[in-house]
Amino acid sequence: MDKTVPKRVFFTKGVGVHKDRLGSFELALRNAGIESCNLVYVSSILPPKCEILSEAKGLRFIKHGQITFCVMARNETNEPNRLVSSAIGLAVPKDKEHYGYLSEHHSFGERGEVAGDYAEDLAATMLATTLGIEFDSNKAWDERKQIYKASGHIFKTRNICQSAEGNKNGLWTTVIAAAVFIME
Repeated sequence: MDKTVPKRVFFTKGVGVHKDRLGSFELALRNAGIESCNLVYVSSILPPKCEILSEAKGLRFIKHGQITFCVMARNETNEPNRLVSSAIGLAVPKDKEHYGYLSEHHSFGERGEVAGDYAEDLAATMLATTLGIEFDSNKAWDERKQIYKASGHIFKTRNICQSAEGNKNGLWTTVIAAAVFIME
């Protein structure tokens, strides 16, 4: 059994507001429940057979100080009322022996639903191209989502997104979304 390939993943998100940029990031991590980890950012592959856990179940695997691999989307602002979003998209293949994709998206001025859909679209499109699914990239996400699922190769897609308006007094506001890998 390869101990370098994650066996499980869970999704979490958070927001933090503080006078210091780093302080707001720390509070966002606390809000997401992953502040006690030594986070290592990795790229966008969901390993084959990786079990998707609920946030509550996934957080039970976290040990203080552990090296924790994650795909992280992060955005921040100190501009009053500026809308910030961070999202993670997921695309899972029907064939459990094949890998899936995760994507990160960070945006300004996008509602959470829009940013989340965009991240989901990114992940699904990356998976579709590796599976050889033909599609028109100019079609809307909802249309392509139906094509991807009808192909019989993509089992499911989803996203998690955190958005917030910048603090009205100019404090730093940080939003994060993360796919957190569990190695055991």
